[in-house]
Amino acid sequence: MEPNTWLWILAGFLALLFLGTGVLKLTRTREQIVAEGLTWAEDYSERQLRALGWAEVLGAVGLVVPPLVGLGVITPVAASCLAALTVGALVVHVRRGELLPDALRTIALIVMCVVLAYWRFGPEAF
Repeated sequence: MEPNTWLWILAGFLALLFLGTGVLKLTRTREQIVAEGLTWAEDYSERQLRALGWAEVLGAVGLVVPPLVGLGVITPVAASCLAALTVGALVVHVRRGELLPDALRTIALIVMCVVLAYWRFGPEAF
């Protein structure tokens, strides 16, 4: 498979994932989020959760929309920002002792964001 194809698949997957988690944080109350099993949200205010939600939604859009309108350089920047945001999530999970599966999933997301950023900054830039 051509690198550009799998990079688009990776970007689409990450965009859907971050869009979903971002919309969840934007449309649900803190109590609803905690009730769904995301207990880390107990440590944050509604305002902080909304800010995280907006960051995730904007990052998701930044992964796929800019290349479609000729601004492909934004994709690796968005992937890098999402990786940094996700490193913060990893710190939260480790501090709370949520190693499996939360921290492990978070590490996988970081790796995927870094891979996308690396390839879109370098060998397969738009």
